[in-house]
Amino acid sequence: MTKKQLTYQKALEELEAIVTKIEENEPEVDELNDLVKKAVDLVNYCKAKLKLTEEQLKNNLENLDSNE
Repeated sequence: MTKKQLTYQKALEELEAIVTKIEENEPEVDELNDLVKKAVDLVNYCKAKLKLTEEQLKNNLENLDSNE
């Protein structure tokens, strides 16, 4: 994955593009391996982003409750 600013939405779009490419183009084994590796990296990024967001939301809601 490149060092450019990756957002959850961009990662999701890249994943969708990879799935489409695999379904429609039937890539060669070497390309398929590269695509799957990139997809795994993107899925891991999305999972981490969702977990972080969940933790941040939980903390924000707890801070809201403690301010009452």
